[in-house]
Amino acid sequence: MDRIDVLVIGAGVIGLAIARELAQAGREVVILEGQSAIGTGTSSRNSGVIHAGIYYPTGSNKARWCVEGRHLLYAYARKHHLNHRRTEKLILAASSESARLENLFKTGLANGVDDLTMISGQKARSMEPELRCDIAIHSPSTGIIDVHDLMLALLGDAQAHGATLALQSRFDRSTWANGRWESEILGQKVACDWLINAAGLDAAAVASRIEGLGGQHIPKMFFAKGSYARLQGRPPFSRLIYPVPVPGGLGTHLTLDCGGQAQFGPNVQWLDTPSAQQIETGLIQAFDYAVNADELEGFERDVRSWWPGLPNGALTPGYSGVRPKLSGPGEPAADFMLQGPSDHGCPGLINLFGFESPGLTSCLAIGRAVRAIV
Repeated sequence: MDRIDVLVIGAGVIGLAIARELAQAGREVVILEGQSAIGTGTSSRNSGVIHAGIYYPTGSNKARWCVEGRHLLYAYARKHHLNHRRTEKLILAASSESARLENLFKTGLANGVDDLTMISGQKARSMEPELRCDIAIHSPSTGIIDVHDLMLALLGDAQAHGATLALQSRFDRSTWANGRWESEILGQKVACDWLINAAGLDAAAVASRIEGLGGQHIPKMFFAKGSYARLQGRPPFSRLIYPVPVPGGLGTHLTLDCGGQAQFGPNVQWLDTPSAQQIETGLIQAFDYAVNADELEGFERDVRSWWPGLPNGALTPGYSGVRPKLSGPGEPAADFMLQGPSDHGCPGLINLFGFESPGLTSCLAIGRAVRAIV
């Protein structure tokens, strides 16, 4: 039976960041991925925004890791010459929403986002003339990054320090025996000192196949689909444009990719609980990622509340993604759940549950947090 130091389950951006961190620390790491390529789940289906750290409750994992991760990510992108841009962001509100915006501003400052400013609607329009709003937050440190570039760089760093990537390698089960985790993968057995579950959408399913982990430590998962609409032609905006947040998400906002193309979204569509068969097969294939043209009317309505000049028929169906969430409809947004041995009592086991946004921004900070446990 082969024996290694660390087995990381999941080759999304967070799993790759963890593998890089541990490989650089001198650990022998194998990255296990059930799909035929890295980052085919949530990582490849997000907007690539580098968040400043405004939205999350002060003291939460999301707030701490987003602010730390943002600094780390910009430095990493510069060092590795990754395609990225500090775009800035405006968060807009009408007069009737000013109290919500002011609370958001205070939360951002409390989280350590020290470059925020409250500006008037007139000032916002001087920056982006097509806007309609009464008041706004200006976030200079928000940006965008090419997620694929980032994942390739993380993988390259990990492999340069000896890590191995195993694609199309489904994790079957694992048992603690002889002071190590013995895992079955495609009929083969691999022993490791540390088993790290960074499986994203499948994290709860993976956890259920780890013998000795009590069911009370596996949270109920919810899944929310977010669809985007693309703008035909060049946008009249150079910054990211966000409304005040809505329950379940950040509202229908405008993001830009590294080529300057604009998309609006995501909306929030709560999905039914996956079947046992879907869970067994893997949830990346279980969801329908199609964006229906019937959704465009809702996008147009939302966008025109802050961009009244949106041309008729300018939106086309874009892409969609599914977020693994620890809170359901009508519930407050849950924090990232990073479980170590002190939480569940299983030696050498780390689970990551509910790592949605701002997971991309936070990935390098999350890698450091996992390294601290190991």
